[in-house]
Order: sequence, then structure tokens, then C-alpha cells
Amino acid sequence: MEKVRAFLARKNITFSAKRYFIDAMSAMAQGLFCTLLVGTILDTIGKQFGIGFLTNAFLTIKQGDLVLSYTIGGLCSLMVGPAMAVAIGYALQAPPLVLFSLITVGFATNVLGGAGGPLAVFFVAILAAEVGKAISKETKVDILVTPVVTILAGIGFAALVARPIGTAAISVGKAIMWATELQPFFMGILVSVIIGVALTLPISSAAICASLGLTGLAGGAAVAGCCAQMVGFAVMSFRENRWGGLVAQGIGTSMLQMGNIVRNIRIWIPPTLAAAVTGPVATCLFRLEMNGSPVSSGMGTCGLVGQIGVYTGWVNDVASGAKAAVTGFDWLGLLLISFVLPALLTWLFAIPLRKWGWIKDGDLKLDL
Repeated sequence: MEKVRAFLARKNITFSAKRYFIDAMSAMAQGLFCTLLVGTILDTIGKQFGIGFLTNAFLTIKQGDLVLSYTIGGLCSLMVGPAMAVAIGYALQAPPLVLFSLITVGFATNVLGGAGGPLAVFFVAILAAEVGKAISKETKVDILVTPVVTILAGIGFAALVARPIGTAAISVGKAIMWATELQPFFMGILVSVIIGVALTLPISSAAICASLGLTGLAGGAAVAGCCAQMVGFAVMSFRENRWGGLVAQGIGTSMLQMGNIVRNIRIWIPPTLAAAVTGPVATCLFRLEMNGSPVSSGMGTCGLVGQIGVYTGWVNDVASGAKAAVTGFDWLGLLLISFVLPALLTWLFAIPLRKWGWIKDGDLKLDL
């Protein structure tokens, strides 16, 4: 047993929830952002402003009688599997030959996993990376053995589990979306609070939403919860962090407050209560749907990605005939849910907590 432990330590293989469900998942979300999300944004900008080089086919691939054409945004989206796998490998500190081999593994796994591909990539890339790390530099022909073992292990595991994992993830996502349509009030609260809390925790709400394919009303509730946390913390901590903190949390991430939350968990109450209010307001009053890329559901106001996702969904729905037009009521709902209500409600909920001494001056201070 000691030999096994020594080998794992030498290979930097650590079986821990932090490494897999915090480090790896957070990196996976960055891979998603740099491909799928950026691709969606580029396509949307190109269509809305009539930018030719973004809307015209940049690359055409012929496979027999099949002709596939891709815009720049389309190419970005096509690379989502490799990007996620490499990002995960990077988070696990995989050596170069393992890291580059994960490109093939990620692409194959994402395709096999279908709509639930991101979750399949998460599990398969972790396994392939750790197997690759274990074999790395153990032979004199490392440049050949490491890539072959990494790719075969990853592809083999993907062939076994990618489709079942992808199907299961999408089934869970569909169940959540169905339940939200059926019970928009209670599910609006539940989805908004859970995804909002996940955004502030050192895990990836974006990766969770992408893995579950969370769109529609449930996606709208998720956007509401994320905005409540980000804008809420930004406004609530303005007296301590001023404009720098407002921007860092409101357009960056509320995860910056995790250290303060550990020291005083009560500071988490106001934005979470705000999420519990804005969630059902989004689902019941404004019927706010996020029909863009599912990853946008878990981004909130980070780079305004959540709002761009909602707008992209509107454009797609209008184009398909599912929505007649984008109305002033739609814009009012997006503005209130994303910015106004989170700021106002969190500030109001914080007032009694400050009076009771649950939140003291300096509790929300960031080292910016």
C-alpha cells in the first residue's frame, strides 16, 4: 500500500473532491466559455450587425457528398470538447504529452455524449488524464507510449460511458425544465437559489448548467439566481469595496466573497434571499426564458454573458417563429431581474442584519 501511495504522490495523482469537483470543473467552465460561448457571441454579433466575416462560411469541409460549412463562431463551438478536456487536464497538472492527447479524447467524448456531452467530457477527461499521468515517463519511448495510452484509455472509456452519461444528464435537465414549467413558482425559487449559490461557491455553475442543458424557464431562473448573487454582493459591499468591488463582483464573480463567507456565513443571507425572490418573479411574472447556449444560464452578469444568452435566445426564437417579437416587457423583465431587483432586494435584506450585528463593517471587505 505504501508503494502505491508513493507512486501516486510521485505522479501527482490526488483523489480529492477539491481537485476534481472544484479545480477541474472550474477549468472546464473556462474551456466552455472560450469556445461554445465565445462562438455564440460572435455569431450573434455577426447576425445583428451584418458583419460579413462573422456570418460568412470561414471553412468548408467535404466528406463524400456531405458538405459542412462553419463560420468563425461555428468553429469555436465545434472545438468545445477538446477545449474542455485540455482545460481539465491543465487543472489536474497533466504533463504536455497527456495534455495534448486529451484533444482527441475531448472531441470524441463530446460527440458521443450528444447534448449531455459536457458532463461526459468531465468524467472521461479526468480518467484519461490520470491514466496518462500514471504512465508518463515510465518508459524509454514515452513520446509514443503516453499519447497512445492516454487516447486509448479515454476513447475506450468514452465508448462505454459517454452516451449513458450524456443521456442521464439531459434527462435530469429536462426533468428540471419540465418541473419549472409545471410549478414555476416553487421551482423558480429552487433553481434560482441553488444555481446562484453554486456560482458563489468555488465550483462552476456554468459547467453545471451546460452539463444539464438547462434552458427555457429553468434557465431564466438560473440567470436570476446568478445575478442576485453577483449584483447583490457588489451592491451590499459597496461601502467597503467602492467602485472597484462593484465592477469586480458585479461583472466578474461573487466567488471573491468566499473567504468572507467562511468567516461569517451570515453575509450570504441577503443575496440568497434576493435570489429566492427574483427566481419566481422571472418565471411567473416575466416568463423569462434563457434559450441561448445552456452555459449562459450559469454565468449571471459575468461579462454580461447571461444577458447576451437571453438576447440570443430571443433572436433565435423570433427567427424560428416560436416568438413573435422582442417586446418592451421582455427588456423590462431582463433589466429588473438582472440588475435592479438584485441590487435593491439585497440592500434591503442586509439592513436588519446590520442592525442586529449579524453583518459588521469590514465583513465584506475584499483585498482588491
